[in-house]
Amino acid sequence: MPTYHYEALRQSGEKGEGVVEAASRDAAVAQIRRSYEVVLSIKELPARREQPFTHFQRLNLKVFALMCRQFSIILKAGLPLVQTVDLVASQMTDRLLRRILTEVSEDIAGGWSLSASFARRGQNRLPQAFLETLRSGEESGDLAQSFARLSTYYERMNRTHAKAVSALVYPAFLLVVAAVVIVIIMAYAVPTFSATFASLDLELPLATRMVIAVSDFFGRYGWLVAGVIAALVVLIRLYGRTRDGAAQLGKLRLALPILGPLALMTSASQFAHTMSAMLTAGTPILRALETSARAVGNAYLSRQIREAVPGVEAGGSLGECLRRCPDLPPMLVQMTAMGETTGTLESTLEIQAEYYDNEVDTLTARALSLLEPIVICLMAVIVLVILLSIYLPLFSMYAAI
Repeated sequence: MPTYHYEALRQSGEKGEGVVEAASRDAAVAQIRRSYEVVLSIKELPARREQPFTHFQRLNLKVFALMCRQFSIILKAGLPLVQTVDLVASQMTDRLLRRILTEVSEDIAGGWSLSASFARRGQNRLPQAFLETLRSGEESGDLAQSFARLSTYYERMNRTHAKAVSALVYPAFLLVVAAVVIVIIMAYAVPTFSATFASLDLELPLATRMVIAVSDFFGRYGWLVAGVIAALVVLIRLYGRTRDGAAQLGKLRLALPILGPLALMTSASQFAHTMSAMLTAGTPILRALETSARAVGNAYLSRQIREAVPGVEAGGSLGECLRRCPDLPPMLVQMTAMGETTGTLESTLEIQAEYYDNEVDTLTARALSLLEPIVICLMAVIVLVILLSIYLPLFSMYAAI
């Protein structure tokens, strides 16, 4: 999607600049006029060539939060912006962030604003919430405080993400161990006993014949099965990169019996954290809602929140528009509406974010307590069935002697 750099003017006479992504120049102008009354200039930026392998680089939230904290401290000390960016870049260990900061320093020396340069250099790499909060900080003249809020926000997001991932690590490890054990038994133990049984000309039980048939099938067509599974994984990932595919997979993730509630609470926490941080930074509610929708990791919930944007744009209240999102937690919607009515939306959302962080902790511990015995019992049952199918003919042979 093309990127446009703009300069615009508010009715109060305040001038601003920034970068937007839009399908066309007209769409970019319409997007800019949500925040500014007059568009002074708009210029399409040339597509920046990606460096090799940058597509596979992931943003480290922990390092990103530390970068924001360093910006806040150095700016509060009164150092000029160019020197601040250079100093932070020199201390950065993350290659992606160091490259972006080096390019941002060159842009600022050339007259670009900090938010516009980050939007240009960190395109598709830096979170939209970060860019919008920086833009609000520049407009309010308090960049240091904006970086402080961003640091706190991304530290919380990193903790929430780490807790959600921890719920999957140990069960996934157990599944891998179980798969390895089963493959070893089926690939080496079963064929050995199968050859022995064939030489003895025994009448094998049904369970034994089934296990031998499965072992023979995977011995002959194992690579084909592995290829089909790999192809399915690739197709699912490609489908998940489409807009409809990501939404359908997100909906499926919410329907999972144990991990679904955890995904819902994590998304609610992401939404509340982002909305609270952006509104506290002075971002207009419409822009904050659009950015918060993109910050939600579940594409299905993100689509529902984005569908509430036109209602808010038409003058509806945020609480009423969020009520049209059927899968959002009812408590989040009700508390948002109450905070909007009482004029305490930012603090209410922050309280909600802390509540859902605690829910993520609770659900993570519960998921671990449920998944571990399920995986262990499943592994034990499969191994037991295989071993019994092998030893049953031996017991029959010994009984006949």
